[in-house]
Amino acid sequence: MKTTIWHNPRCSKSREAVNLVEESGQVNEVVKYLDKTLTTHTMKNMLKMLGFKSAREWMRTTEAIYKELDLKNVTDEDALIEAMIQNPKLIQRPVLIRGDNAIIGRPESAITDFLKDGV
Repeated sequence: MKTTIWHNPRCSKSREAVNLVEESGQVNEVVKYLDKTLTTHTMKNMLKMLGFKSAREWMRTTEAIYKELDLKNVTDEDALIEAMIQNPKLIQRPVLIRGDNAIIGRPESAITDFLKDGV
């Protein structure tokens, strides 16, 4: 089954994930999500696949833009998702997707387990 990776080439953890999938010999697709226009539908579907109840669980809360937009005080889920669409650096990465399942690819053992289990 195909493994898709939402990848940021500037992120070492994301590069490691791509390498692990390639080394596993599994067919994969690399999506450079920073260069792609994400939709609300895609984001909500991904949240469901990741098993997150809130978009905040998928956010990089240490990013400067998180603080600049005062997102810690935002409770509207649609507003959080829109902030992630407008500022994709807020998205935790890498994201590995297979079928209807997805994980955040950290730590490395999560990636190897995901690939091994054929989730």
